[in-house]
Amino acid sequence: MTLEPFPTDWKRALVLMAHPDDPEYGTSAAVAEWITQGKEVSYVLATRGEAGIAGLPPQESGPLREGEQRTACCRVGVDVLEFLDYPDGRLTESLDLRRDLAAAIRRHRPDGIVTLNHRDTWGPGKWNSEDHRALGRSVLNAVADAANEWIFPDLEGPRHEVKWTAILSMNPTHAVQVSEESIEKAILSLAAHSRYLQALDSRPVEEQATEQVRWATSRNSGDSGTPAVGFELYGL
Repeated sequence: MTLEPFPTDWKRALVLMAHPDDPEYGTSAAVAEWITQGKEVSYVLATRGEAGIAGLPPQESGPLREGEQRTACCRVGVDVLEFLDYPDGRLTESLDLRRDLAAAIRRHRPDGIVTLNHRDTWGPGKWNSEDHRALGRSVLNAVADAANEWIFPDLEGPRHEVKWTAILSMNPTHAVQVSEESIEKAILSLAAHSRYLQALDSRPVEEQATEQVRWATSRNSGDSGTPAVGFELYGL
């Protein structure tokens, strides 16, 4: 399948995801590429991922994972990282979440939004977590909320309408071609989540990160074989 080129006529993007490490499974290669091109990218995460490491209590895991995410951001050139402090593993499609996401959109005023797969699976036999589904669906609603002055009239700032919403999806429509330099930055970015990855797999962190990022940037390379990150684009 040939994917359409990702739009380039924009300046500022906002990445809205559920947990630390969510931006690093492919998206960060596109982020590194965009930042190299002079675009601005900021991250807002709904949780601090405090329930994500087996055997490590949330009060220890939360600050650790926040620190790993800050390092991950530095490795692709992201300067702005915010957390909404929702409980990890217990995200729901609530009006509060929609309001906070809409507020973030108005605060950052991006041209486009990048977010998570909101569907039930990542493919056959690969169930998607409720946090991802709730966050992704809430983002799609919050995009409309941010552009409407009457849904959450208490929000600060004027309404804001984004041009597009890009979903890290198993059904991509558009592709961002990425350089080897951006891929290497993305690998380092995922590897920054060292404690988290160590809890998932006994293999070296760098090996895990390389495998994940190489897979994510090769699956949508198309006939040219050029590495790319695929997104399902809404709004164009």
